Amino acid sequence: MAIFKVEGGHRLHGSVTPQGAKNEALQILCATLLTPERVVVNNVPQILDILQLIELLEKMGVKVERLAPDSYAFTAKDIDLDYLRTDDYLTRCRRLRGSVMMIGPLLARFGVGYMPKPGGDKIGRRRLDTHFLGFQKLGAEFNFDKAEEFFSVEAKRLKGCYMLLDEASVTGTANIVMAAVLAEGTTTIYNAACEPYLQQLCKMLNRMGAKISGIASNLLTIEGVKELGGTEHTMLPDMIEVGSFIGMAAMTQSELTIKNVSYENLGIIPAQFRRLGIDFEQRGDDIYIPQQDHYRIESFIDGSIMTIADAPWPGLTPDLLSIFLVVATQAKGTVLIHQKMFESRLFFVDKLIDMGAQIILCDPHRATVIGHDHMHRLRAAKMTSPDIRAGVALLIAAMSAEGTSVIQNIEQIDRGYRDIDGRLNALGAKITRLEE
Repeated sequence: MAIFKVEGGHRLHGSVTPQGAKNEALQILCATLLTPERVVVNNVPQILDILQLIELLEKMGVKVERLAPDSYAFTAKDIDLDYLRTDDYLTRCRRLRGSVMMIGPLLARFGVGYMPKPGGDKIGRRRLDTHFLGFQKLGAEFNFDKAEEFFSVEAKRLKGCYMLLDEASVTGTANIVMAAVLAEGTTTIYNAACEPYLQQLCKMLNRMGAKISGIASNLLTIEGVKELGGTEHTMLPDMIEVGSFIGMAAMTQSELTIKNVSYENLGIIPAQFRRLGIDFEQRGDDIYIPQQDHYRIESFIDGSIMTIADAPWPGLTPDLLSIFLVVATQAKGTVLIHQKMFESRLFFVDKLIDMGAQIILCDPHRATVIGHDHMHRLRAAKMTSPDIRAGVALLIAAMSAEGTSVIQNIEQIDRGYRDIDGRLNALGAKITRLEE
């Protein structure tokens, strides 16, 4: 197992370019199953989860060509449906949560979709009801083998309908949209997720011949078509990585430029960092963060403690709350971090408390952070990365701490961040990757 040894106290300087968006890539790569024609995808992030999905598609019979380091062509002309019943398929799907978004395309094009309970981050309950309720409303028959934890959906022909989603699930919306584009008739999805990555998926599907309207809203209308063709698509930069770099610069008192961030697709993220007192400038499509010795958390107008909470888009993505929490430990002031979606995502704060952070874990969803205002540095510690985002939050804490920290289970970080140690070392960090 690999570990990071992180020598804290080094300031970063220079520029960094975010990778392609992981959460968009999971949707887009699954969508290539909807057509037998060639689909070219650019700015594909070279991270563990995405590379595992590409391997899985190849095993299913998709022809994959690597055109450049971050560009691929996918041709799903000859899919081996028998492979979906093999142990190898089950093993690969169980370690990759994003594989669940293959069900919609498989159901739409071939009338069947099989999937074991998928893996991914251990951050609490992550139910799949929204996905399968949507498929059932389109006319699919759903079965779940509790003993084997195995899902199956089958339909001779999907038929469009009206549906009101029980939650604005991003992956659920994406899965249902991919099923509905080849359904007979018109599908209307209300309470649909509308994140930029879902907008990207819908725009790509329309270029392939789909008829989706209402993109960027929570009401999608999909007129089913008989077939889709090929296209070319380029991923947005990863907003989670952009936010991680903003927080990292503030926490380590560094001067940093983040290049090509697609600022208009960052939504409320920049404004929320400003609420923590972090200064930055938009320079074209770049973000420049000056070196700051202090940053002060704002209060609400009535003087009450600032609350930063996740919410469906255009609210704050839950994937960044771990970053906001760790950055607040060195701010001036107090903030309540409210993680509404996942009940286990804040449990990593005990590691920050061991490092000297002043945090009160109120319950599984809320933590109050009293910042040190850089008057007291965190202490180095030995810790384990529990999930992708908490892992990077701990890495940021270690980079700002006094002494040398050890982070175990860094495979979790590698699932979402490409060569993070190499890229940060190029900016002045001191991170060593070792085999334990």
